[in-house]
Amino acid sequence: MDTTQWQIFADQFSQLSYRQRIASSSLLRMRAPQDPAVALIEQTAQAQLHCPACQSTHFHRHGQAHGLQRYRCVPCGKTFNALTGTPLAYLHHKERWLAYADCLLNSFSVRKAALQVHIHRNTSFRWRHRFLALAKTDRPHCLHGIAEADELHVLESQKGSRHLTRPARRRGGRAGKRGISSEQVCVLVARDRTGQTVDFITGLGQLTKARLHACLPAVIDRDILLVSDGHPAYSVFARELGIQHAAVNLRAGVRVRGAVHVQNVNAYHSRLRGWLRAFHGVATRYLPNYLGWRWILDARRILCPESLLRATLGTFPHLMVT
Repeated sequence: MDTTQWQIFADQFSQLSYRQRIASSSLLRMRAPQDPAVALIEQTAQAQLHCPACQSTHFHRHGQAHGLQRYRCVPCGKTFNALTGTPLAYLHHKERWLAYADCLLNSFSVRKAALQVHIHRNTSFRWRHRFLALAKTDRPHCLHGIAEADELHVLESQKGSRHLTRPARRRGGRAGKRGISSEQVCVLVARDRTGQTVDFITGLGQLTKARLHACLPAVIDRDILLVSDGHPAYSVFARELGIQHAAVNLRAGVRVRGAVHVQNVNAYHSRLRGWLRAFHGVATRYLPNYLGWRWILDARRILCPESLLRATLGTFPHLMVT
């Protein structure tokens, strides 16, 4: 290769991605590159590695399988690896997991992520819910100070179900009844002024005080100020629980009374609805996964594909950007 050709070749290196540079460096050293996802899995597992069957930490190396180090437990004799007992166990194509995690963080649809990573759309759907199985549980344990609570309703969907309990709707369709009815799923969202958010699927139809008692007491301080709209269930719930409550009368046009408002939680509702719209309907049975996914994106707790992969393996990064 002459000098001119070499210069053209060298100039193209600036266009390579980070992973392409690693692969190129390994090729120049005449050795196969180590897959970044496998290296991250092994590194993450070391801190919490134990036998999933008997919880023993007395084990020894027992060869390799599917690109991962395999171990044999001394007390019970069972074998395991870094993925055993995690949501990612038995999944293939580990070398594509980081790219798929990046698709999740960019809110790609099932088909768009499948095209991006070169996998089947059914595989893309399966990976989506496996990746979110543990990450969605990384939620705040308690709300403090002033907490706003409000509910939103989404049309109940049996999308993907083999046994419908009602006639199928064409392309999602519309509710057969006006207003809030048993055809709609109630999603309760509570959010304090620091941005900590919890959400619950309370069931079909209107919100009641019984549903509030089932969801909120475990996640709010007893000295909290609960702010809501004029729904009567909130005032009854607050009185029975013995916490402070303030309401804004949205129907009368009163949206803000000093620090008393529900602007934050309503803004979260707006972002959630707009984000769900891109998926053209979400099955109700998978709605908790999507709510957890929205929390990850809204709070920016998972900052990179590597962090999301660690969270899926059970090691939460706890990264909060303010």
